[in-house]
Amino acid sequence: MQLRVRAEQQTPDWKTRYAVRSGVEGTVNEFAHGHGMRRCRYRGQSKAHVQHVLTAIAINIERLSGLPPADEAPPPRRPTAFQNYLDQHEIPRPKSWRTLGT
Repeated sequence: MQLRVRAEQQTPDWKTRYAVRSGVEGTVNEFAHGHGMRRCRYRGQSKAHVQHVLTAIAINIERLSGLPPADEAPPPRRPTAFQNYLDQHEIPRPKSWRTLGT
């Protein structure tokens, strides 16, 4: 039986199914061990559901923040009224307002 199972594990169909499974198992493991979801903080199914949903959102935000930046830079913002005033009166704008007092 062990030889048959090992031979089956070499097929492309099995490898495709296992790739999906291993991804899901990693996510569940992170959820349970990395974020303390073995025990629920609240009583009641509806409150526990809210905790699970919010924790899943937090995990997704963590994962998205680790992604490399997009190739395209976002378009620059339109100048504010104060920046337009400075430009109209030919007053140079400093690179950072935080460095003015130094």
